[in-house]
Amino acid sequence: MSTTAHPIVWLHHAGQHLGLVPTLGGGVAAWQVDHPSAPQGRLDFWRPWDGHTPDQNHLASFAMVPWSNRISGGGFEQDGHFHAMQPNRAGEPYPIHGDGWLQPWVLNQPAPDTLQMTLRSRGFHGNPYDYEAVQTFRLVPGGLDQEVLLRQLGTQALPFGIGLHPWFPRTPQTRVTAPVQGVWLSGKDPLPVGHTTQYPAGWDLNQGVSAHGDLIDNGYSGWGGRARIAWPEHGLALDVHMPDFEQDGGVAQHFCLIYRPPQGPAFCFEPITQPIDAFHLSGRPGLRVLNQGESMTLRVGWRFAPLTQD
Repeated sequence: MSTTAHPIVWLHHAGQHLGLVPTLGGGVAAWQVDHPSAPQGRLDFWRPWDGHTPDQNHLASFAMVPWSNRISGGGFEQDGHFHAMQPNRAGEPYPIHGDGWLQPWVLNQPAPDTLQMTLRSRGFHGNPYDYEAVQTFRLVPGGLDQEVLLRQLGTQALPFGIGLHPWFPRTPQTRVTAPVQGVWLSGKDPLPVGHTTQYPAGWDLNQGVSAHGDLIDNGYSGWGGRARIAWPEHGLALDVHMPDFEQDGGVAQHFCLIYRPPQGPAFCFEPITQPIDAFHLSGRPGLRVLNQGESMTLRVGWRFAPLTQD
């Protein structure tokens, strides 16, 4: 345990080390593997939390529930009723990343290789959502299985979404590759203004994108449910796969997001069930309207392996 106001709870298994911070948004402090190239003998797959900064954006990763990314327009309409939503982070004009990351979760350990965190949320800060969320982390040989379950408990049907927000450390040669079909372009803020299959230079995930460069803060459509983050300096790659890809609708229902800030030690590749501001896009891509008692689940498998030439 750490001495911070937000203690880290560690799970050590299969040559890996997972630290969770239940009281700080149900976030992840670190996910590490024993590796000879690392100075301290452990290599970070996600940029580690410093152990004391009470800002969820400094975590290694966190879950986005009951929606991901931003909602414009002061809220959204569902079944003829407008639901007002307030900005939930200083400096952000829109509500962002849901509200689960802003609340404490309750931790339990159902198995020696597994940690779980649960949140019961009721109209947090006046928003309309009443739900339960359960995050499950299982360390397995060669990686991590991660699951986020979201259950609607409110009486009024509402659109829901889930996302994961991991920060990956970037070495000079770090690249991310994923099969995608298009990208939403944005204006002066990250809200989508149009969709295209013609990628700006250096944005085509199909060909691989450097972790360094100008700002990308954009959602991609038609994600094929797999990706690779490669660190040639470490001779290591992290592969992402969605085990429920086909039953969850395949390419038509899978999206991902790249956040590549021009500066800093890390970037994001985010598996998401709906793109930025899906509440106001035509057809509301990826959003799932849940009635009371209904649920949805996002499952992601992360697997590491020596980097080989494809």
